[in-house]
Amino acid sequence: MNSSSSQSAIFVAGKVVLDDGTELTEPATIQTICKGQRHTETYSDTHGGFSFQIGDPNAGAAAALSDASSSNFGTSVTTQSRRDPRDCQLQAVLAGFTSQSVELGSRGNQLNSIDVGRVPLHRLEHVEGTSISVTNALAPAAARKALEKGREQEKKGKWEEARKSLEKAVQIYPRYAAAWNELGRLQLRDHDAPSARHSFEHALAADPKYVNPYDGLAQLAMLSHDWPNVIETTGKLFALDPLSFPDAYYFNSVGNYYLGNLDAAEKSALQGVRVDEAHQIPRLQYLLGMILLQKKDYQAASEHMQLYLRLATLPADIDLAKKGLTEIEKFSASAKPPVVELDK
Repeated sequence: MNSSSSQSAIFVAGKVVLDDGTELTEPATIQTICKGQRHTETYSDTHGGFSFQIGDPNAGAAAALSDASSSNFGTSVTTQSRRDPRDCQLQAVLAGFTSQSVELGSRGNQLNSIDVGRVPLHRLEHVEGTSISVTNALAPAAARKALEKGREQEKKGKWEEARKSLEKAVQIYPRYAAAWNELGRLQLRDHDAPSARHSFEHALAADPKYVNPYDGLAQLAMLSHDWPNVIETTGKLFALDPLSFPDAYYFNSVGNYYLGNLDAAEKSALQGVRVDEAHQIPRLQYLLGMILLQKKDYQAASEHMQLYLRLATLPADIDLAKKGLTEIEKFSASAKPPVVELDK
């Protein structure tokens, strides 16, 4: 690939499927891993189809729109840069499932396009919960159409139109758990906590093993500093799916930190780091640093804070890491460091 072609946007398309033949009714996250750096590119549609461009500076915007917690809890969608697809792998991500990586370089490059074909998702063993609600199969066609329309409107930033479409979906089919959850996420984005809680609770009433609403309720409890509720809700989520929600381990750890349960806080943060292979929640490292500061393990606290500094990309996170290192140095000689407020 010459220098001019390496700077041209490469169109990538494919389809996510479930290996057991079940219909894919939830959007899967599409990510690339290029030289060890993971990028969220886009989401599939509810039938599994996806497309994006490597080298398009606007790509990834749809993914960012759907992440209600990205600005609050340290998750991030990496913007595009000029990358050679020969150095990249592609992976589909959906809670409760795993997928093998597809080597983009092995798929050729015809007229600046790559068709990766089918990207199979495999159900994780020993995970009781599901991110694909059983109520999806029972939803009338009109309700499914309204949900899909609402999701498309969200991608375009048409928030008011999306809300009306989602409200129409749950009006047609009141037990449509996926539509209730999507509506709750939109209401959470709009800072309408009472409505979001109502929607998430309706989703769980329709399908108690549908894991996504638990994450939404945990975010609401986190935002209101209701630490006992944070711990209770995340505990229910972990019982159903302990592998797919690193943000929930962050919430749980913060809740335990503020309730003075430092051992539980450390355990949750460490488990979150193990689950968070993609470093979606870099503040888990910051949190571990502050927990270990309270436990007077200054060397380990400094190591985690330095790792957070290496993972940080935003100026505010870099400043927070430096502030954390200063706090650790300040109290390293103190026998009884005070409880330091976490930056939320």
